Amino acid sequence: MLVYLRLLKESFGFAMNALTNNKLRTLLSLLGVTIGIFSIIAVLAAVDSLDRKISKDLSGLDKNTIYLIKFSFGPSEIPQWKREQFPNVKYDEYTYMKGSMTNTDQMAYQIFTRRESIKYDSKTVSAINIVPVSYEFIDIQGLEFEKGRFYNESEANSGATVIVLGNEIAKSLFEDAEPIGKNVRLYGKRFTVIGVLKKEGSGLFGDSNDTSAYIPVNFVRQLYGDNNTSLTNVIIFKPEKGVDMEAYKGEISQKLRSFRGLKAGEIDNFFINVFSGFTDLIDGILGQMNLVGWIISGFSLLVGGFGIANIMFVSVKERTNLIGIQKSLGAKNRFIMFQFLFEAVILSVIGGVIGLLLVWIISVILTKVLDFEFVLGMGNIILGTGLAAIIGLISGILPAIAASKLDPVEAIRTGM
Repeated sequence: MLVYLRLLKESFGFAMNALTNNKLRTLLSLLGVTIGIFSIIAVLAAVDSLDRKISKDLSGLDKNTIYLIKFSFGPSEIPQWKREQFPNVKYDEYTYMKGSMTNTDQMAYQIFTRRESIKYDSKTVSAINIVPVSYEFIDIQGLEFEKGRFYNESEANSGATVIVLGNEIAKSLFEDAEPIGKNVRLYGKRFTVIGVLKKEGSGLFGDSNDTSAYIPVNFVRQLYGDNNTSLTNVIIFKPEKGVDMEAYKGEISQKLRSFRGLKAGEIDNFFINVFSGFTDLIDGILGQMNLVGWIISGFSLLVGGFGIANIMFVSVKERTNLIGIQKSLGAKNRFIMFQFLFEAVILSVIGGVIGLLLVWIISVILTKVLDFEFVLGMGNIILGTGLAAIIGLISGILPAIAASKLDPVEAIRTGM
């Protein structure tokens, strides 16, 4: 064991000697490994960071949540011109479904509307994402509050002028002052602030809760009416746990078709979008990003492998005399081979560590600049180091074997 530890120490010394004596040659040869490891780990770290952010953003939603809307979340076989003719879901359809659907935990009604400005005294926050929803939304979305509360059933049904503000909006309007109970102006009306949400951070899918404001959906219905084509409505279903999703979707389809008077043979003029289908689509995109990253990085690693092999063949040639002396003093072929293999692995790992260091530096910079947390996990660090070691091992095999098979007499004579 001590022999191999000494061997490892000597190999490390030879590797560092190659770096110090032939800086340009060695660095150029290691460049392929550095770029390859950087590319792979950068892609994996980015995908991991996206995955964590998506999981955080969507953690409050059940994967079985269903969105009944006139649009499809994914590809559809129905022609676009026909989809554009689908009607909006209506509030009376929501009340009908709420009273007739079985196996339902919660059901909410939401309207997608245009952005607005919110004013408080002389301060104005523009381009706010207004979210008109029914009171049940809090139990579906799982909103977290810094202070205050969400509006109740009575306030929601009457279309009361109450509002729940995102964290950034509240900070911009009130700074360090107490926002609860204050009046802000929206749609030309005074809205009483009853809640402020916890800070969430930037969102991947458009606005985050930090830049959103929640108001009763019935206020917007009273303002615009139920037939405004500039608005998009959606009914959100949260089925009970353990329910048969296909049967549940079938029940939604049957009841809405009956309510709309669709005849047998006519297609559904609505889409039942299950949230898990959306997350599966995102997972597929992330998987493709990983695959592309591996393919592109594979070419860099291949070039890096040739660079390491080139260094090792040159190293064998430069140390031919030393190899002859070692073998003449009794060094076995296995000892010589391991010496060069360790050296190749050490050089490759150095290139890999440089690549990992670059990923870490860039991730720190991007996290500060973009307000998005890029994470270089321990798993990716171990993977990058392991890949670099494997590349070094593979690249060093042929030079190591060549060195171990040298005849000691010829090696000494050649090196003189």
